[in-house]
Amino acid sequence: MCTICGCKDQKHPHAHGEHVHFGDGEAGVSVPGMSQSRLIQLETDILGKNKTYAERNRSRFQATRTLALNLVSSPGSGKTTLLVETLKKLAGSVPAAVIEGDQQTSNDADRIRETGAPAVQINTGKGCHLDAHMVGHALEKLPPLKEGIVFIENVGNLVCPAGFDLGETSRVVILSVTEGEDKPLKYPDIFAHSDLMILNKSDLLPHVDFCVGSAVRHARRINPDIQVLQVSARTGEGLEGWLAWLDSYLKRQQSAPSGQAAE
Repeated sequence: MCTICGCKDQKHPHAHGEHVHFGDGEAGVSVPGMSQSRLIQLETDILGKNKTYAERNRSRFQATRTLALNLVSSPGSGKTTLLVETLKKLAGSVPAAVIEGDQQTSNDADRIRETGAPAVQINTGKGCHLDAHMVGHALEKLPPLKEGIVFIENVGNLVCPAGFDLGETSRVVILSVTEGEDKPLKYPDIFAHSDLMILNKSDLLPHVDFCVGSAVRHARRINPDIQVLQVSARTGEGLEGWLAWLDSYLKRQQSAPSGQAAE
């Protein structure tokens, strides 16, 4: 019996069968016709350029003591609904703006603007993630923001965004209870580099086969320091804990010496 949520938390036996693994090489990925050394060089070049842009973004956030959060998740986790409800709670007390990432449409940015918060939509086309260069351009289109929060809603994807620093202060991964509790084990990179995991749609727990305790254990197996909050953006359950987390991180950013990241 799970001590966190009361589920049976049974261990499932692993079937013994064929296992084809294309991630065993030095590069951690396989592309037909391309050597591991070439793949490593390409990744080094791409991420090196991205790092330059990320540092520019980070310097900008630090100079204005702005908390920048990179929100990552699978599609349909409830990121935008969580953002909408968060912005409603913050209205009038904390300056906030949003950068929205999607392959197509401005639907999410339109929803954000209805709260009164400024939002810039980034459409990535066939791209599966935001990069620091895109975020830098979006920042130029947002009104000046000082000692507030910039929420960056990344493209719905637990794979590609993991490798790209956007210059954010902190990364938050959202996992809805309608997904598998083993997501942290399946997609370890994104959880390994996140400071907080939000278990969203908690109001659906009585209706789904999801063990909170297992999900937390899996996440902390990958990242022992990750914090966890249980939230329902629809009912408001757990939102106070999320707002307190935001307030804590915002105060740290505001108290950091100008030009330095909060610790």
